[in-house]
Amino acid sequence: MERFLHGRTALVTGSTSGIGLAIARALAAAGARVAINGLGTAAQIDAALASVAAAGGEARHVDADLRDPGAIAAMMATVQDAGALDVLVNCAGIQHAAPLAEQPASRWDDILAINLSAAFHTMQQALPGMAARGYGRVVNIASVHGLVASRDKAPYVASKFGLVGLSKVAALEYAAAGSRDTGGVTVNCVCPGWVETPLIEPQIQAHRNGGDRDKGVRALLEEKQPSLRMSLPEDIAAMVVWLCRPEAHNLTGTALPMDGGWTAQ
Repeated sequence: MERFLHGRTALVTGSTSGIGLAIARALAAAGARVAINGLGTAAQIDAALASVAAAGGEARHVDADLRDPGAIAAMMATVQDAGALDVLVNCAGIQHAAPLAEQPASRWDDILAINLSAAFHTMQQALPGMAARGYGRVVNIASVHGLVASRDKAPYVASKFGLVGLSKVAALEYAAAGSRDTGGVTVNCVCPGWVETPLIEPQIQAHRNGGDRDKGVRALLEEKQPSLRMSLPEDIAAMVVWLCRPEAHNLTGTALPMDGGWTAQ
């Protein structure tokens, strides 16, 4: 891979596993120094760091409870003390599926804090420096549920719709920062549909009905995702990396679906 991010620093939240880890690896392969953040045992975090380093970049772990603005501020200070932050990817997210009337208030608070407010705090602290240097990339991992709704996901959908709106505002405020030569400052969302991660394996198995795994995938996706195939975490990561390229200087304020046609219906 072309190492066009050599000398750049990136922070990816929610990156000790899944989509976030794939993004961290892809940014490292493009030459970035990568700070990862996320939950896990010491062994899991060490394995994630080794995976990112093996992809070709320096890696470090920065701990923070993303429900706590003070912890986020400390994390951002730690990352930016080590050098200018050039790429910010907000990938951390949680959800809790239940009817609106049955959603625990505490789950609403946690989901909005991690999925939406944490991105506000990281962006608020990263974007001014990006603008001053003339280059910066913010990529927020939203969801197809930032574009359309589904039942039983009120806090998750609210947080992702909010993340798309927040990103558009930030994109407008920083659209004129920098230049084509410096790369400019852009803020975008990537909106995945179904993505193949270990977390959804039980749902695939539940839809097999005696058939093979591919039939289980198709049965799971047939209601919403017309392609009947899932994206891989690496597919999402490739889009994030492309958004960081100099050629993407005029692509800002977008919510890019990678959803197999879900939102085209």
